[in-house]
Order: sequence, then structure tokens, then C-alpha cells
Amino acid sequence: MTDRLEDVRNLGPKSAWVLREAGIETQTALRELGAVEAYRRVKFQFPRYASLNLLWALEAGLRGTDWRALTGEDKAALLRELEEKA
Repeated sequence: MTDRLEDVRNLGPKSAWVLREAGIETQTALRELGAVEAYRRVKFQFPRYASLNLLWALEAGLRGTDWRALTGEDKAALLRELEEKA
């Protein structure tokens, strides 16, 4: 198994680059932080790049599923977690 960010489902080269620039170098690091904290770090460093689509992609990628498979409940839970950490 690889630990490259590019191998996380839903993440392309630009997303992997932005994550690295935010200090998240590997899949292992991404898993340890979780989608919400990774998104917060990217949003802090690259606010114009960090749309909610990135948050959905990160969460779904960590689950190993397509980002479009996240339910409204999943997204609402992520937004609540994001709000709690603000």
C-alpha cells in the first residue's frame, strides 16, 4: 500500500500539493488529522482554494468512496464539526 496523497480517492495532484503545502505530507498524516482539521489547515493557508468541495473530497477519500456518495447528514455533521473547531 502506498502512502502518497495522490492515491487517496477524490484527490488530484493540485489537492495533494495544497495539502503538502499545509504540512500534510502523507495519507497517514491525513488520516491522523481527519478531514475537518486537514481542511482547516488548507483554508488557513489557501483560503481561496478551500471550498467545501475539498472538505467533501477529503472525507469521502478517507472513507474510500466517491465524494458524491456523502449524504446531506454526512455533510451537516462535517459542518458542525468545522463550526465547533472554529
